[in-house]
Amino acid sequence: MSASEMTPISPARMGMRPMIWTKGDWNALFGFGTNILVNMLVLTGLLQFVLKMPPEIVFGRILPAVGLMMFLSTAYYAFLAWQLAKKTGREDVCALPSGISVPHMFVVTFVIMLPIGASTGDPVQGWEAGLVWVFFQSFILMIGGFVAPYIRRITPRAALLGTLAGVSVAFISMRPAFEIFTTPVIGLTCLAIILASWFGGVRYPKGIPAGLIAIAVGMIIAWGSNLFGLGYGGMSLEKLGASVANFGFEIPMPAIDHVFHGFKYLGVILVTAIPFGIYDLVEAMDNVESAEAAGDHYPTTRVLTADGVVSLIGCLMGNPFINAVYIGHPGWKSMGGRIGYSLATGVAVILLAWCGIIAVLLALIPVVAISPILLYIGMLIGAQAFQTTPIKHAPAIVLALTPHLAAWAKLLIDNSLAVAGTSAHALGMEKLGAVGVLYHGLEIMGGGAILVGLVLGAIGVFVIERKFTHAAAFALAGAVLTFFGFMHGEMVGIAVTPGVSLAYLVVAGFLFGCAKYAAVDTVDEAPMMEGAHPAPAE
Repeated sequence: MSASEMTPISPARMGMRPMIWTKGDWNALFGFGTNILVNMLVLTGLLQFVLKMPPEIVFGRILPAVGLMMFLSTAYYAFLAWQLAKKTGREDVCALPSGISVPHMFVVTFVIMLPIGASTGDPVQGWEAGLVWVFFQSFILMIGGFVAPYIRRITPRAALLGTLAGVSVAFISMRPAFEIFTTPVIGLTCLAIILASWFGGVRYPKGIPAGLIAIAVGMIIAWGSNLFGLGYGGMSLEKLGASVANFGFEIPMPAIDHVFHGFKYLGVILVTAIPFGIYDLVEAMDNVESAEAAGDHYPTTRVLTADGVVSLIGCLMGNPFINAVYIGHPGWKSMGGRIGYSLATGVAVILLAWCGIIAVLLALIPVVAISPILLYIGMLIGAQAFQTTPIKHAPAIVLALTPHLAAWAKLLIDNSLAVAGTSAHALGMEKLGAVGVLYHGLEIMGGGAILVGLVLGAIGVFVIERKFTHAAAFALAGAVLTFFGFMHGEMVGIAVTPGVSLAYLVVAGFLFGCAKYAAVDTVDEAPMMEGAHPAPAE
């Protein structure tokens, strides 16, 4: 039950006209806006420097379409928040954050667009394949929106939030943390500014948002260090001057012909489109659950359908990146975000994308000044899984974290070996195992991590609750998903990892046997460490 459902609402306040903008929206705008800015800067860098996409495609076609899609998304979620505030009479309703799906951004770049662009010698064909990938993802989201609410009802909150915490710790928190300590003069200073305000309640002069102060201080240190030849943050006047060449005004144009040209790569695309469509469903459910835990209840079907529709519109206008509800709603809400921050972010994105400002910002702001904001969000979401679920479910949350740590570690190993011109399989599992790197275990456990975390977390919760039949059902679901490659595998297929699938079947049988025949201890507390004193059973 959400906080809004537990708190009685005065009939006089129900149906009121909600405020579109509050003081707290400034904090959330600069926090969420800088998060979006970082993602757009990374996206632009991938298009320019990895995919070698022509500037006329990057700044004339893709970024304008990205801007349109993100404006539609943020405006819609601001409208949903306005409706919820009006219906409940509450003033603390916070809009769901949304934008480019970051995991998908890397997957479509490195798994679809880069290989096809490299094999054909034409990055435009890679772009067209990316458009088809999003085309299919959009329909998976729209159809899945009608299934997701049922999945959400039968899945424990600890499993949903636990796997979300895994994404938060591994893929949101770690990179910003490394960036902070790579350039600590900027990173740690900006982190202190953020933590003092958003955790410590410190108010800065004239109510200036902490996110804006952190960015300003980071820029001052970065550019000021150039005067002394230190070069913190990698800023240079040459890069800034060259970026101005991309100024201009570009609006999105239909790219339907490019979408259909990309259908010749359909076989390659579906291998990742289907499992990542399921990833989207689970991720969106997790993030809606996260928002409800923070007091704001949004209908899962409308959220997923909206993501699918705006992604499809973006795709048909030339955007090869899918839209998603973001992790982080409790973070923006805790810093005062309500309705206006979402809509204002959408307007800002349109201006950035349609006017060619992204390239200038890429050369003006040190990314390390923005990293503490992302780390803060990661900290908050990781903590929420433990704070909003029963304390006895904590072991299940930790279990749900582990697949994401495996996926993160595998990614680091793969990227490191690729730079060296080799791979884990070329080196051999025995050599890696001899130095403590159990690569095959990382590969199996990290495949489809978000689903693996959800299934393992749910099994853990139901075992703790002595609901062994429910636990057996999730183990059986894990067996089916694994057999077809949605979990513990790198691709969709038949009998992708049959040994793991069989293991889940054995676990399901064992748990079902526990439900029917096992004698169960009636003490609610989990077994304690040696030397501890358990409370007597009541």
